Amino acid sequence: MVTHESGAVHAHAAPTGFIWKYIFSTDHKIIGIQYILLALVSAFVGMFLSVLMRIHLVWPNAKLPFIAGGVMTPEQYLALLTMHGSIMVFMVLTTAPQSGFGNYFLPIQIGAADMAFPVINMLSFWITFLSLLVMLAAFFVVGGAPISGWTAYPPLSALGEIAGPGQGAGQTLWVIGVAIFCGASLMGALNFITTTIDLRTKGMSLMRMPLTVWAWFLTAILGLLAFGVLLAACILLLLDRTAMTSFFIPGGLVITDQQVAHKGGSTLLWQHLFWFFGHPEVYIAILPGMGVTSHMLSTFARKPVFGYRAMVYAMCSIGFLGFCVWGHHMFVSGMSPYSALAFSLLTMSIGVPSAIKTFNWLGTLWGGQIRFTTAMLFALGFVSLFVSGGLSGLFLAQPAIDLYFHDTYFVVGHFHLIMGVAAIFGMFSALFFWFPKMFGRHLNEPLGKLHFWITFIGVYAIFMPMHYLGMAGHPRRYSDLSGANFLGPLMPVQRFISIAAFLTIAVQFIFLINFLWSLKFGKKAEKNPWEATTLEWTIPSPPPHDNFAGVEPVIYRAAYEYAQPGAVEDYVPQHLAPEQVARAR
Repeated sequence: MVTHESGAVHAHAAPTGFIWKYIFSTDHKIIGIQYILLALVSAFVGMFLSVLMRIHLVWPNAKLPFIAGGVMTPEQYLALLTMHGSIMVFMVLTTAPQSGFGNYFLPIQIGAADMAFPVINMLSFWITFLSLLVMLAAFFVVGGAPISGWTAYPPLSALGEIAGPGQGAGQTLWVIGVAIFCGASLMGALNFITTTIDLRTKGMSLMRMPLTVWAWFLTAILGLLAFGVLLAACILLLLDRTAMTSFFIPGGLVITDQQVAHKGGSTLLWQHLFWFFGHPEVYIAILPGMGVTSHMLSTFARKPVFGYRAMVYAMCSIGFLGFCVWGHHMFVSGMSPYSALAFSLLTMSIGVPSAIKTFNWLGTLWGGQIRFTTAMLFALGFVSLFVSGGLSGLFLAQPAIDLYFHDTYFVVGHFHLIMGVAAIFGMFSALFFWFPKMFGRHLNEPLGKLHFWITFIGVYAIFMPMHYLGMAGHPRRYSDLSGANFLGPLMPVQRFISIAAFLTIAVQFIFLINFLWSLKFGKKAEKNPWEATTLEWTIPSPPPHDNFAGVEPVIYRAAYEYAQPGAVEDYVPQHLAPEQVARAR
């Protein structure tokens, strides 16, 4: 490797004590693993809550463990729905792709020794962990968890105990937990942006960065702009709940014959603030998956990324337009038809950069020497889910159609496919690809492929039928379908979805066994097992504490130079000098 001495990177020894090495570590790699483990635990908690919900939908009179009274009430169902959505959105989809894999690999891929602010990086993880504990504490207070959904619409979420079970201390803890999470995310976003701008190694221009780095960088910008708005909204909601303000509570409300002592607020103000965060949150969850997918398709098709600059500009466009379309979540709120038209056109326009990325992924695959590793399979699965979920979004972008679909299972199927499952497939792809670098051992490939195929078929079996339920007018958030006669013929579809969900969740334990077994008994990793071109594969596995041992690498080319004419190997790493490549020919 051609290197040069630099004062910007310096060798330093790792901490020796267990506490400072593995618990309160400032090493970006340990912090990345901590985020991934937090997300992994949160994912299994979220899946457990969804199992309870699915059992109740199909067998409403079944007695369930962990449910007070045995048989679930509608309020308990809504509490599970609220906490499932909140945990999956904040603690899994936001945390693992960006804070987990981004923390671990962004500094290495740009040739840095660590993140720009290591102590703030450590604090951001522990504040995130605190937010999870505060949120989970809502289950254990009087009244239980809130029933307002993960969107926490006022006035239900703003009035306190009078609004129903879980709307007392449980809702307050939820709001505080989300606010704490916003603070941690803002700290992390500043760290990512500063690291990317200031700590790139010599020769690492913006257009030589891997697309994974671009994705993490743009996601950090979205987080900086979006989480600040949600933090402000949470503070205002907390004031409404505890200080008798009226930001979100209109006057004249009467609840159980009691006049509410608030006046002058606007429930729509919360929707505007929440969805100004909420739609960029979709791309905070999925942009890292787009970067990982681009990385995998190029690596395992043994071809350069088709239209690298177009991919970068498309991601930038998606990030920008993501802040312009929040109103499409509010078509049913009674907004002006002119506003609805503007939001509809902007929503449709975001399909243009999304289509550019999709066709460029297909161009990357076309004519490639494809290696069907587990990481590649999950990347291909990401493309499939992104396209499928995106197509259903075209219907929801039309105000007249959304008025019918908005409160049905059609929306549930759409956002689970494009925001939830697609992002999770990106995480699985990243983990199978980078596990050898992180832990020095491979995950088991046959188990990985078994896990992929059952999960891939399973998620389509779960969420595609939800679109059909929505077209039939099946409302979401209903806990008991037996009370509505028109839903009776749809019960077999719900039963099919539940069985598919149980099988898909069960197969995740195959992944968990694979993960834990491979940590100790997996095949030992070679230095560059995938024959990739980026900098993380030029250092030992796992990497040393300071990544490059105090010697700053030099970059001579773009990130994806595969199948270069005249080269002996079919890949040319970024750090090889031109004379070294010439000698290899």
